Amino acid sequence: MTNRNVSLIGVPTDVGAGVRGASMGPEALRVAGLGRAIAAFGVDVLDCGNLSGPNNPELPAVNGFRHLAEVAAWNTILHEAVYAELHGGRLPIMMGGDHCLAIGSISAVARYCRETGKKLRILWFDAHADLNTATMTPSGNIHGMPVACLCGHGPETLTRIGGHVPAMLPCDIRQVGIRSVDEGEKTFLRELGVEVFDMRYIDEVGMRAVMEQALAGVDENTHLHVSLDVDFLDPTIAPGVGTTVRGGPTYREAELCMEMIADTEQLASLDIVELNPALDHRNMTAELAVDLVESLFGKSTLMRMHRHTT
Repeated sequence: MTNRNVSLIGVPTDVGAGVRGASMGPEALRVAGLGRAIAAFGVDVLDCGNLSGPNNPELPAVNGFRHLAEVAAWNTILHEAVYAELHGGRLPIMMGGDHCLAIGSISAVARYCRETGKKLRILWFDAHADLNTATMTPSGNIHGMPVACLCGHGPETLTRIGGHVPAMLPCDIRQVGIRSVDEGEKTFLRELGVEVFDMRYIDEVGMRAVMEQALAGVDENTHLHVSLDVDFLDPTIAPGVGTTVRGGPTYREAELCMEMIADTEQLASLDIVELNPALDHRNMTAELAVDLVESLFGKSTLMRMHRHTT
């Protein structure tokens, strides 16, 4: 890692989710010692506290979207917070909160990359593709739509956050661990050309080969953003999520992902989302998330030589 200054940004909301509880995620990560764990690597950690936004009204979908105004408000607030930390030379870690919040964080990262000439690479660790639109989703929950919105497919109140539509291109993102995709999403993924490493592919070639492909082309001019939905993990080791899907990566597979990202030394921003302490067991999912973040910041069993390829 080149950036030794980290800012923790709590975003305590579940307005984009179908199950309440992700609003408690930031505090669970603090209790699990996220700040202390990162500081142990000689990093300056600033906990910016929690952002404030509208409450969850718990209303049904309107025109295919649940809580659109509230989701837009939270993401606009988050966009400005992440953008400010990036311009301050710091690495922002967004502690969610549900995955709709990636609209705000990634639009800020993309805006920063456009202004600084950085190449954007997003690694999206998730059980779901999150590429739904209002016409595809039966629930209207916007935590299933952030990738679509970031690619310019969604309501203007979300796609225009950051002032550039689309905020990112499908070629900027790599999705890892996918194993639950709606029928409409399957077609849309193919049409957009999103690179997806689903669980079958991971089973076939192994996580090391997947991560080598996902990180191909990352260089010193790359801003590497990790969006970690904790439902990426198998629910036997990470039960504290509202949308569990069996058959996810093991603990060691997940650690390998993070260790290989750390080897690039290009991590520049991070989302941790969908942690739901109300569904967890003794905060074990939050503690596992902290373990993974430690690996992102360089924790390893041995002192390894970095292999730089050309």
